[in-house]
Amino acid sequence: MAEIKKVIFLGLGFPNVEKRNFLYSWLMLEFKRQGHDVLVLTADDNRKHSEVLMEGGLKVLRVPSTSLFGSNKLVKGISNVMLPYLYKRALKKHNIAMDFDLILMPTPPITLIDVVLWIKKKSNGKLYLILRDIFPQNAVDLKMMKPKGFIHSFFRKKEIKLYQASDYIGCMSKANVDYVKKHNAYLNPQKLHLLPNWAELAEIDYADPNATKAQFGLEGKIIAIFGGNMGKPQKLENIINLAKECQDLEDLVFFMVGRGTEKPRIAKMVKDFGLTNVIIKDSLPKEEYNNLLSLADIGLISLSQDFTIPNYPSKVLSYYMFKKPVLASVDINTDFGTDQERIQCGLWSEAGDIDAFKKNMMKLYKDENLRKQLGENGYQYVTQNLTTEIAYKTIMSQLSQ
Repeated sequence: MAEIKKVIFLGLGFPNVEKRNFLYSWLMLEFKRQGHDVLVLTADDNRKHSEVLMEGGLKVLRVPSTSLFGSNKLVKGISNVMLPYLYKRALKKHNIAMDFDLILMPTPPITLIDVVLWIKKKSNGKLYLILRDIFPQNAVDLKMMKPKGFIHSFFRKKEIKLYQASDYIGCMSKANVDYVKKHNAYLNPQKLHLLPNWAELAEIDYADPNATKAQFGLEGKIIAIFGGNMGKPQKLENIINLAKECQDLEDLVFFMVGRGTEKPRIAKMVKDFGLTNVIIKDSLPKEEYNNLLSLADIGLISLSQDFTIPNYPSKVLSYYMFKKPVLASVDINTDFGTDQERIQCGLWSEAGDIDAFKKNMMKLYKDENLRKQLGENGYQYVTQNLTTEIAYKTIMSQLSQ
């Protein structure tokens, strides 16, 4: 195909890269480093007027929106439905030329399909879908939406429309590729390929090598850390029940960092159980979290056993980067657990099986050498297979076919 010069990325939220980075900012910075003209289009519910800004070398069009996050489902739903109209209006207002060669869109959300189709028609660019969320089925799995009801049908039509419009679809894992093929028979399977999550190894530089457990009041403790969203998909009861079963291990502490709709309920469980081996904190500054992560001994992953879709937790990348062995409790439909076996970087058990979860915890708790070896294996895997540059090359290789 023709040379890829101009690229637009559409997403929900996008931090100022001068202050913080995440999965997609790493990718867009890589596109910029590779010589592409990049525009990021993102919502910003702290802004009253849309504005084009230069942030760390990236051109970013920030569009005011109502709340896209939080616990109010109705407000979130309306905000997501309105977003494509707000994006289209902002593009027109700022006279953004519709001459993009490549349109990058991750899920969530699927509702951006309408503005994406408008951009695609105007620019004749190719649409690359970064599939990270199979919606609305994940909402059905978590009983947040009734199957085949009006709302489900509305979003399912959007999903089908998005898949059909996409020229390429990058999936997190092989199980994701297989799932989309199985449940979307109309779709050309040649569109689908593997695009695993990626990491920027420079993030490790944000940890203080002189940080000590004493700074966090964790002297003499083995730390099992969970960092990230605390919502229904994570089913954090798995971790709390494990902590309950491990109360007799006085030097083992479960440190949970993050925010989410389930955090108050999880905190109440800790209080009701009288657990003294669980610490729950709000999201920490990046440097402070990385300091804590560098001192931790075990990285925790938890997913709901109700999932029929193959979720794949991106937070594991930070565990890999900081050489932490992974202890996971996940559903049987994801291939995350079997990947841990293949990479030999962690242990996993089926979500809800606390006995098996504890058995794996005891293996790691008792064997420091095992922890170090699994952590090293994860680090080697991410450096050889999951860097941002590799993700960029995967995308570009698809475009050249």
